[in-house]
Order: sequence, then C-alpha cells, then structure tokens
Amino acid sequence: MLQALKESGLDSLPGAGAEILDDRVRRLISKGKCGADEWLEIMKTAHQLDITPSATMMFGHIETNLERMQHFVKLREVQAVKPENAKGFLAFIPWPFMDEDTILRRLKRARNTCTGDEYVRMIAMSRIMLPNIVNIQASWLTVGKKIAQLCLFAGANDFGSIMIEENVVSAAGAAFRFTADGIQAAIREVGFTPQLRNQQYEYRNVPEKILQQQLDHASMIID
Repeated sequence: MLQALKESGLDSLPGAGAEILDDRVRRLISKGKCGADEWLEIMKTAHQLDITPSATMMFGHIETNLERMQHFVKLREVQAVKPENAKGFLAFIPWPFMDEDTILRRLKRARNTCTGDEYVRMIAMSRIMLPNIVNIQASWLTVGKKIAQLCLFAGANDFGSIMIEENVVSAAGAAFRFTADGIQAAIREVGFTPQLRNQQYEYRNVPEKILQQQLDHASMIID
C-alpha cells in the first residue's frame, strides 16, 4: 500500500497513532488501533521507501515511566536501522493526553495527569533519549505559549505550525490558538530566531510579500 501511495505522489506520513508503544496500554486506551509492533513495522517500511514520517508520544494517562522509556527506545531502534540514504523520522512530537469530553475520562479509565513542568522535562528527555532524531517539537497546541517557550530551552528546536483545521485534540480540550505572526513573536520573545521550513525540514525564505507585511505591522506598533 505504501509503495502504491508513493508512486501516486506520497512523500511523508504523520506520526500520530503511536500513543504509547506498549500493547498493555494500547488495549486499554486505543483498543481499535494497531498493536505497537505493527505501528513500528509500518514506519520501518516507510523508511525503506524513503517516505519520511514523524513520530509521536501521547502520554500522561495510564502509562508507567518505564513504558515511556521503552517507547523512546523502540523509536530509537527503528531510526537506527533505516537505510543509510533515508532521513527516517523527521521529528518527534510528544503531547499530553487531552481528556475533556472523552469516553476514557467518563468511564474513569484515564485522566490527564501531565503538568507543565512534567512536559518540559519530557521534551528534555526526548532530546537525551533520541539522539538520532534531529527535530524535537514542542506541542504549543496542547500546552500553550509559555510552556512551549520553555521547551525551546529544554531541547526543542521546532515550535510547530499554525493549524488550518484541527479537530482531534481541540475536541478534547486543547484551546490554544496561534497565528503565523504570533508563533514568530513567541520565538523571538525568548531570544531565538524563527526559521520558516517546509514539510521535509528544509529551510525556506519568508515570501517577500509576507515579510513586507510584517515590517509594516512592526512599523505601525512602533509609531
């Protein structure tokens, strides 16, 4: 299937659905999804076809600290065996379980237990445990501006992007919103320089029209 999709133009995959890569957890929180080994095998196949996926972790519910660490190890091992000329996982994005209006919360099977401090430490652990995945993304959508800014000091080098239409975590309580200008301003506020990129994490120049609009906006604020 992946081969057919590539021949039709597919060149990347989202890393969603990883949740926690342990079947004990998956049976309890995502019974209808594939098992951990199947998810990992799909990603291995994508690497072999030079399709570039991301990898995720949705944590802060019923998993143990050991299961979190095993999740890291499994991703690291898959990245380590990718073909030499393949990029493999382009990025790793951890985000906390959002539990508002979910069946898991109503049935008292799982609650969001992740604090802001814990999320920053998870970003730092991601950078330590995944040395072969270059980009670590802070999920401002689920943790907000201030925590995402702190993550830039804890190992994250990616602030994510604006959301044109996002319905999954928003329906579960993620209420944070950003414009492109707001993301850039948040990065600059804490001393970093924003850099536009494409899906493959290749740098792009900001289009001249947008750059001029930003300069005009800055001039209006100064005036």
